[in-house]
Amino acid sequence: MGETPRRDRRWRWAALLGATALAVTAGGALACPAGAAGTNAAGTNVDFGTHCIPPAVAGIPPIDGTTTASVSVDNTSPKVGDTVTVTYTVVTPAASNPTDIALPADIMTPTGKVALGGAQTGSVTVAGPKKNTPVPGKGTFPSFSMTGTFTVTTPGAITLSPGDYNIHTSYILELDTPCTVITPPAPVSETVTATSGTPTNTRAISLSSASGNPGAGVTVSGSNFTPGATVTLAGRSGDTLTADKATATANAQGSFSGTITVNDKTTTGIVAYEGSSWNPDKGAGPAAYVVNDTTPVPDGSQKLTTTVKAGTLSMSQAGDAVALSAVDFGKGGASTGTLKTVTVKDFRGGPAGWSLTGKVTDFTGPGAKIDAGRLSWTPACVTKAGSPSTCKAGSAGAVGGSGATLASTPDSTLTGGEFTVDAGLSLDVPAFTPPGSYSGVLTLTLT
Repeated sequence: MGETPRRDRRWRWAALLGATALAVTAGGALACPAGAAGTNAAGTNVDFGTHCIPPAVAGIPPIDGTTTASVSVDNTSPKVGDTVTVTYTVVTPAASNPTDIALPADIMTPTGKVALGGAQTGSVTVAGPKKNTPVPGKGTFPSFSMTGTFTVTTPGAITLSPGDYNIHTSYILELDTPCTVITPPAPVSETVTATSGTPTNTRAISLSSASGNPGAGVTVSGSNFTPGATVTLAGRSGDTLTADKATATANAQGSFSGTITVNDKTTTGIVAYEGSSWNPDKGAGPAAYVVNDTTPVPDGSQKLTTTVKAGTLSMSQAGDAVALSAVDFGKGGASTGTLKTVTVKDFRGGPAGWSLTGKVTDFTGPGAKIDAGRLSWTPACVTKAGSPSTCKAGSAGAVGGSGATLASTPDSTLTGGEFTVDAGLSLDVPAFTPPGSYSGVLTLTLT
């Protein structure tokens, strides 16, 4: 009567020991999704000493062993601003299953870090799916992979080395086993060479007044110019600069304030730029400006005037929710849909065009996320007949957290009109993303 309960207790503790021993070795049988590795630039396998601390309930001392791992990327020649997908693969874990107890499938979820060095420092957080094959007693643990992304911020050679990792087990108990690199950083497994991307011109100006008499001065305020740069202020008549000019100097924050005297009666706007001549890549404007007609009325005549009031730049949406198509666990792929139609109305009547941009958050779900960089769009834009401006759809490609252009119109002598903007949406869902509902927020900004 007394012997059977003791045997049952020994069995339960042996099973628990087997689960925690698996966590200790940090060598779970997490299989890389079929075909995934083939899309990446393969990194070099490297060996490094690993110190793993098992959960206290296991009653097993820390294990020091050698881990063989590699780091691969989807793009070895990115530009600044690009998002790079990183895959951290543990090829040979530090140890094998030390017990005679067979361990079940799908009990382990790995997370870890990849160390960045060289031109860009920091770390990349990576995670793998809860997916492993059964491990026999005394059996060797198969390899497993974890993925994550980082945004390139600096040009030059960026090195990637495998870093610390953790195994979370969901078998009898929820347990974590952290494994650290004994002598960090581990050897370099992969190197990417980043180049400078096309810089975004964020220079902007505003005027103290939108009109004035001939010879009046107008104050021009600017921001986001090169600190310390000499900035030329100039009047513009349509697409041609006038003879009215002045200069200002940008402060350490890239801001300035200067005054230009405007005499030319044909002036339609004012621009500000760095360098010896107007360059839209290093300038801002035109900001609309009108010179009042103060010509005296001849005797026996009457001067008749009317006013066309400038309106605003606005947008509206046909809805605020888009349901993308479902994808299958284990297959993943494109989850597609269509952006709710956006209507842009430009009734300002000045020389400035507009730009409609969008950026998206990560898609969060049941204990996991899908990176924002996996959402892409194919923009389309239609101009209403009679509009002075013609809109241009943005380029097809990734949206991401840093954003992309959906549609725009150029600066011109006279701009304005009505436009409808649409886009096809596609979210590239990794094959073994945990089942469930994922949502992200796409924010559109009109400037």
